[in-house]
Parts: sequence; C-alpha cells; structure tokens
Amino acid sequence: MPAEAESGSTNPVQSNLDPVAITQEETVKRRLKAVPEGPGVYLFRDNRAQVIYVGKALRLRDRLRQYFTTGYGETARVAELVRKIYDFEFVTTANEVEALVLECNLIKNYRPRFNIRLKDDKNYLYLKLPVTEEFPRVHYSRRVQKDGALYFGPYTSAQSLRGTVKSIRQLLPFRTCSDEIFRQGKVCLDFHIKRCPGPCERRISSEDYKARIHEVALFMEGRSDVLVHELKDRMDSSAGRLDFENAARYRDQLQSIERIADRQKVLTRGRDDHDLVAYARSGGEVFVEVAYVRQGKMVGHDGHALDGAADALESELLRGFLLQYYASATHIPRSIILPGPVEEPDLLTGWLAEKRSGPVTIEVPQRGRKRALVTQLAETAAQELEQLRIQADYDRSRTEPMLAALAEALDLESPPKRIECYDISNIQGDSAVGAMVVFEDGRPRNDHYRHFRIKFTPGPNDFAMLQEVLRRRLERLESAQRREDAEVVGDRSFTSRPDLILIDGGKGQLSAALEVLESAGYADIPTFALAKEREEIFAPNRSEPIVQERNSPGMFLVQRIRDEAHRFAITHHRKVRARKALTSPLDSVEGIGPARKRALLRHFGSVQAIREAAVEDIVALGVPERLAKRLKETL
Repeated sequence: MPAEAESGSTNPVQSNLDPVAITQEETVKRRLKAVPEGPGVYLFRDNRAQVIYVGKALRLRDRLRQYFTTGYGETARVAELVRKIYDFEFVTTANEVEALVLECNLIKNYRPRFNIRLKDDKNYLYLKLPVTEEFPRVHYSRRVQKDGALYFGPYTSAQSLRGTVKSIRQLLPFRTCSDEIFRQGKVCLDFHIKRCPGPCERRISSEDYKARIHEVALFMEGRSDVLVHELKDRMDSSAGRLDFENAARYRDQLQSIERIADRQKVLTRGRDDHDLVAYARSGGEVFVEVAYVRQGKMVGHDGHALDGAADALESELLRGFLLQYYASATHIPRSIILPGPVEEPDLLTGWLAEKRSGPVTIEVPQRGRKRALVTQLAETAAQELEQLRIQADYDRSRTEPMLAALAEALDLESPPKRIECYDISNIQGDSAVGAMVVFEDGRPRNDHYRHFRIKFTPGPNDFAMLQEVLRRRLERLESAQRREDAEVVGDRSFTSRPDLILIDGGKGQLSAALEVLESAGYADIPTFALAKEREEIFAPNRSEPIVQERNSPGMFLVQRIRDEAHRFAITHHRKVRARKALTSPLDSVEGIGPARKRALLRHFGSVQAIREAAVEDIVALGVPERLAKRLKETL
C-alpha cells in the first residue's frame, strides 16, 4: 500500500492569530487538496511529534477537511484533539476493510491517547496448543503467531487462566515441561501425580497424546458436549474390546466433564455461539465485560479496562472495543450481542466474517432474554469497575505522598510522573547486561521494562557499560522525537521522556551518567544515584550525599525502584549465563547447523566421542568430508 507522509509546522485551528499563521493556513489548504479522495488511514501528531490519534476514512480528503473546519468538535474530547493537532499524515489503502485493519494495527502500535484502546493489552495471556509436533507442549504465550498452533485467549487474568489449566490437567493430563527437559527422556513428578501421561518415556503413543490435545482444545472452546460424545464412543469401544481398564478411565473422565458442564449456566435455548458485550462507565473510567456463550451455555467471561474512552459516544466506544478486542481474539462467534448500536456495523461484520471464515452478525436486542442478559452483564461490569476504582484510590493514597516526599527531598519542581532506573549486572565483564525499569505514578510499569545486551564495552568496566546503556536509550529517544525510525516510534518505552533518572551506584556512576546526558542534550533531566551500602543519594554538583531517614516515604520509593532494577538486571544476567553455559563447541563450527548438531550428538552421544571419532565415521553420517575435517580440527 502506498504511503503518503506530509509534514507541517502549524496548528490550523489557531491559524487566525497572526499573518504568518494565515500563510501557514494556506499551506494546509494546499496539502488537503493534495490528499486523495479514496479510502485510507490518517494519523495526527502533536507539537512533540507524538501520534495522538489514528483514524480511518472511506474518503480521506473529506474526512481530514472536517478536522480543519473552524468550530469542529462534537464532544469535549474531539475538541481537545483538534486543539492539539500539529501535523498529519495519511496512508492510502485499496479498500475500506484494508483501512480498518491498518487502523487497528496502528492503534496497537502507537497507542494514541485520543483513541479507544484496551488498557495493558500487551500483558494479556494466551494458551498455546501446538498440533504439528509429535508430543506437543501446552504452554502460555504473550502473542499469537502464525505457526499452525491453536491459541486460546486473550485472558486479562493470568491467575484465572492458570487456574483453568490446573483444572484441565487434573482431568486431561498433558505435558508442560520445556523441550530441554523433555529430551532427557525421564518422567518427572508430574507423571507420578497424574498430571502428565509421560510422553518422554513413551508411556503414551503419539496418536493417543494428540487425541488428548484435541480433547483439551474442545474443552477450552467450551464444547463439552462434543467431548462427552467422543469419550462415550471411546468408552464403549474399549468395553467392546474387553479393555476395561481404559473403559474405566474414560468413564471417570466423562463423570468429571459432566460435573463441570452441569455447573455451566444455561443462558439461551439455541445451540449457537454468542459473545455478550456490556460496559459500565464512571467518571472517565470505562470497563467492558465480555461473556462467552458456547452451545447455549455460559463457559466464561472476562473484563477489559479501556483507555481513551472518557466521553466517547456509546457507538464509538463499542466500535473501538470490538476493533481492538477481536483483532487479537482467537475465537470469533457466530453472533455478537451488544447493549446499543455501533458505528459502521456492516464494515465490522464484514471484517469479522473474513477473520472467522464464516458469517457473523451483530445484534442489539431491545427486549427478551438476551436483553436481560446484557443488562445483567452491565451490572457485573459496574461491580468490576467499582473494585478497580477502590484499588486505584488506595494505590493513589499511598503513592502520592511518596512522590511528593521524593520531590521535596531531591528539590524537584514537581513530583515525577515517570521514573527510570538503570543497573548493570556482570561477572568480571562476562555476560554483561543492562536493565531499565520504569515506574509511572509511583507504580511499576512492567511493559516498559527493557534489557540491554552490552555490545561495545570490553572488559569489566561498569562505568563504560552504564554509559553505553544510557547512550543507546537516549539515541532511541532522539530518533523517536525526530520520527526517523517508525519502529522506534512504536516503542512507547523509548519514546517516553523520563521525569527522573536513578542510577544504581555511587558518585562514579553518577558522573558517568551525567557525561552521557550532557553530550546527548538531555542534561535537563534530573539524575541521581543511590549507593546501596549506606543508602545515600548522590546529586549533581553536591559534594555531600542526600541522607534520608530509612523509613521516610521518599526513601522507601527510591529503594523499591532501585531493588526492582537490581532484580530485573540480575535475573536476565543469570538467564544469559545459563544459555551461554549450554552452548556446545559444535556451535562455533561454520556449516554445523542445528540439524547436523542433533544428528552428530544423537549418533556419537557426546562432543568427546565426536572428537575421538574418525573423519570417515563423521562422513558416513552425510557430513561433507571438508566439513568433517574442519570439525575435527576445531574440536
């Protein structure tokens, strides 16, 4: 799809302020005339070059002209958006469905403040069921990939998903161990407590294990009736072959599944699949609840907090949620039941039908059983939102005094909203890593944590390593602000400017950090170092450290951030060292890839045996003679 990127230097809404602005207004008008009339996506940026809104239009030129019309802004939110528009870009697409998909992807990438979006959607979990492997490992994943596996989710509550998996393993045991442990070929405790059928020792055939994974998939889809039918057939077949042991096992599974199915609430008389959607709004907070109805029974529900939906109209709110939620959902039902009308229903159903590979309808019931279910779900959403507000008020009552005390102790102009802390972890320069942890509003922002592999600093030099990490971080910030790298712009952790930088260390680390900040042009960011030995805070241009009482709110927050950075750094350092310890001398031989490495180790048993083998023996495995000689020389 061709992309058209335009750049401007004025806010057209304020163009009547001076003669220069009038000229700039004419420039904007000429740019708007050059915008194509066809479908596409547009992006608005503010005066800091941040993307603040992504929209879609069937006719780009007409839609963009609306924003630059005096007085445009049907709600306070739209009016504020218009005031902050500094520049715009657009991308043309072949049709409106393509524009819808691109809009969704750009919202997930940039997370603009004026778009309706799922809060913390990067932290959602999926359950992954590989189906192409001989003995698939069932495990959790943070993203869906096109690798042929089955995915179920997204789940906002990791605890809920893990509880579900725990229950399923009691009913339908399967393996969850890593491939490295599995290849050891020995059963573990999970086998003995009947949570795994022992595929590592071939205690179960590949066909039976894949049938088990199929049963797990049916259970996760909420199709307990299909699973019951299959298990009954297997039970009858086993009994017919006088295999009463397996027949009894199928019988026990049937009874367990039927007990679970009995607890699932019957909601509708039909047998179709539905998703019920309802929401609650309080002040600027919006919480959406989704209930999953499969084969007429409630099989689960999940809640999602929204950002950017403060005063959005109901139709806009529902459209924004459906677009973001079903873009990452792994199952799309036959019908979606909403509490009210949604913007562009025909376009949405067409997009959903394409993702589902089957028809999808959107219903807005006005009365009857379905309406009652939506109303009941809205009450659940209101209760969930109230719980979130109570927790947020509690967190705010704790963090605000900490931030205020920290600002006073460090002589900051205002309490810092975003705090970044850096730590280096290495052993005599080996496997060196840097860590950046982020706290916003006094709470950890885990999705903004970042690791750095030390690339350019040789030897055990903590000061130089710290400078490398800070230099690379600030270069990403500078690149993002200049919009030179679209990928960097999309990483919110690197595009966000910190209000306060903390360094784990003493005077030396602080001096090294300040040198980088000054050379990069960010000397105005308040930067301090915290020495762990005496818990002293070192400040620029001060010979004596700042000493606070250990139980003071500001000191508690600084220590918590520093300890979190240390934990994050050393955890990753241990992983890097562990991976390095697992590397084989074979990895350094050019031409020996993973497949040949596995074949050699499988045949000879160890690197020592390969070292002692004759070249002819290695060639006999299909390794070219020249490569076999190189391998022997290297070993």
